[in-house]
Amino acid sequence: MIPKDNRFQSDPDGILADSDHLLDGWQVAAPDPSDRFDVARLTQLLRAHEDAGRGWAGASVDDVLVEVSEQGLRMRENVVVRDPEGTIRAWGSVHDRAAGRMMFVHVVERDLEDKIADSCSRLLFEWAEEQARAVGAARGLETQQIDTGAFAGDQRQADWLSGAGFRKVRSWWQMKRPVEPDEISLVPDPDEWEARGARFRLVDREGGALPDEEDLRAVHDVLEQAFTDHFNSFEETYAEFLHRLREDPGHRWNHWWLAELVDDVPEGLEAPAGRAPAVGALVGTVSESSSGPDASYVSYIGVVDAARGRGVAKGLLNTVIADAARRGRRSVGLEVDADSSTHAHRLYESMGWRTKYVTESWHRHVPVTEPVEESVDE
Repeated sequence: MIPKDNRFQSDPDGILADSDHLLDGWQVAAPDPSDRFDVARLTQLLRAHEDAGRGWAGASVDDVLVEVSEQGLRMRENVVVRDPEGTIRAWGSVHDRAAGRMMFVHVVERDLEDKIADSCSRLLFEWAEEQARAVGAARGLETQQIDTGAFAGDQRQADWLSGAGFRKVRSWWQMKRPVEPDEISLVPDPDEWEARGARFRLVDREGGALPDEEDLRAVHDVLEQAFTDHFNSFEETYAEFLHRLREDPGHRWNHWWLAELVDDVPEGLEAPAGRAPAVGALVGTVSESSSGPDASYVSYIGVVDAARGRGVAKGLLNTVIADAARRGRRSVGLEVDADSSTHAHRLYESMGWRTKYVTESWHRHVPVTEPVEESVDE
């Protein structure tokens, strides 16, 4: 059963049954997350998409389940395009990420002949446009952004996106650095340490319980403040933020850090009574591997303006590297905006990160309501 807070249309056939792009004998429907064949096929399609786009595949069944499981459907909707034999040939997923921003996954089988592939692609775009109108209307918006991506150099995907009215708006460097065992000594203790008036620590947590809510809210608040002026920043509620990050297959509470100022605190920085003001946060995850040591990944790192220039970002990065070293991880990855006004890539490069591949953001803005043509009386 789809939860109440899903704002999408749940019947793909109701959107696409009369589409000019639906081939004779083909069908559109929602995938069945309880059907292992559906999940396996979606995983196969996604891995082939990655392999064609960047040269290797990394997606797993868990990545697919983030999109199609009952929990995922709280904020998502999916459609698959099946050929006359029932085989899934294309898959679309939309994610109500934040007010005004809808993420869109667009995957079409790589071995289809061009004419059929084009039809499948157009079906996915048509479906996504209607879903954008649905979620935008539910949120009371006039315009809904569709945010989707492509691997740099994937010309087939780029051609489809530009043909559907999307515009490439940003490039992202996907960076990685190796981790050496002796780098555990980069910080005194990855769980908690201090330097230059700043304390770096894991979010408070007792046993297997949920972390301290004030700590989790502090992480959310820091990241919201840190990214306010960044590209395509949309306000995300605490509940949306927490739900989304806990969905990540690599989510681990012991990969969430806060940075607090304990000395020389600038005026204007506030904190609950008895607590030091939080000025930085890093949310990490684990990237599991079946062929060798796992890796760590920096999903988010942010520092509020009032604390920049005090080594907070570097301290958080050294902390996650040291933590990876003590866990026997092989590397730490992260993503950086190629056009960032803060030039964050300079810090990452100085600390050993190098670009492994490049992705692109493509946007389209959809009017939530169709314009009404005015009649002219003769």
